[in-house]
Amino acid sequence: MRIFRSFGHVFGGTLLITGTTIGVGMLALPIATGPAGFVPSVVSYLICWAFMLCTGLLLLEVCAWMPKGANLITMAHRLLGPVGEWVCWLVYLFLFITVMVAHILGGGSIFSEFSEGALSAPLAMIIYVIIFAPIVYFGTKWVDRFNIVLVAGVAITYLLFIYVAHKHVDLSLLKHSDWPKTLIAIPVLFTSFTYQVIIPTLMNYMDRNVKKVRLAIIIGSSIPLAVYLIWEFLILGIVPLAGENGLMEAAKRGHNAVIPLKYFLENPTVFSIGKYFAFFTMTASYLALALAFFDFLSDGLKAKKNGVSKFTICAIVFLVPTIIAFLQPDIFITALSYAGGISIAILFGLFPPLMAWIGRYKKHYHEQHYLLPGGRVFLGFLIILIVLELITDFLINI
Repeated sequence: MRIFRSFGHVFGGTLLITGTTIGVGMLALPIATGPAGFVPSVVSYLICWAFMLCTGLLLLEVCAWMPKGANLITMAHRLLGPVGEWVCWLVYLFLFITVMVAHILGGGSIFSEFSEGALSAPLAMIIYVIIFAPIVYFGTKWVDRFNIVLVAGVAITYLLFIYVAHKHVDLSLLKHSDWPKTLIAIPVLFTSFTYQVIIPTLMNYMDRNVKKVRLAIIIGSSIPLAVYLIWEFLILGIVPLAGENGLMEAAKRGHNAVIPLKYFLENPTVFSIGKYFAFFTMTASYLALALAFFDFLSDGLKAKKNGVSKFTICAIVFLVPTIIAFLQPDIFITALSYAGGISIAILFGLFPPLMAWIGRYKKHYHEQHYLLPGGRVFLGFLIILIVLELITDFLINI
């Protein structure tokens, strides 16, 4: 029984990492990376995955130094001081808004597709939020159990999609290559490989067993890499980059990567499977991220997770981004780009190596328990890399 419980925690933790990672970002990846071409996209995928794995392990190391229940606010306050705490607050809230808005827009779009237009986009968004908000309200165990169902749905629909869609791939579409345009896609790539937001919640859920959480991070973040690469191959091999209803046109309209499929596939079954796949991936990520944001606000506001305070925090988590999605219904890709280019780059690219540096070499926390080797040189390399990305993203967007 003890063995089963141990395995169950690692399995559940792995699925939460996978479910958090494989989400709304995946539906934007082919649209964001399409202009660069297939081969450049594969290289950029590998680099972003490796970088985010490193920062995830560093954040886990920082979590291990903190008291039970601590989230990013507490970590930033203890290691980066008041300035770091305020930066964390502002950037995290911006991340929360942009990512949740993207999920609500994507979820509403898929629900509207399910109804074949019977539901308007605003009504579909409301239904999507009303259905899934209570699961987060009931806590981590509910999200974990429901997430198993969602990830199973992701796996089944993904395999079905591969089976029926691979016959429609045109290899000539994969020959396009424009390496400089990979820089434009990096913000969305960062968003698509983000799972660090769930690590503090996972630490508490897995009884602060660092070895188990580390294993869940490594396996749970590697699965999306393989899933993304095959997904990229299929979408870029089916949907042309240019032309009417192509990937570039989808980007202008704020559509996800599934929508253009219906214009280039004679078999409606493929598009139907794609819709269900999009629903499962988006919802798995939506629930995990909403849970993480709930815990973040509870920690930052020092609010109890019961009664009126619990209901108030839940209302903030779901109502604020829903209102913004109503007001700006065409910012799907833009929201993900801003999330990755600014918020994620700072919170989960820059903060983990900075906090690890201070914790290791200034505070001297548990020097014998480094979860990422390389010492000062490697931490410095990660910091320089993410600073260069932030500068590049700024120059591209001015």
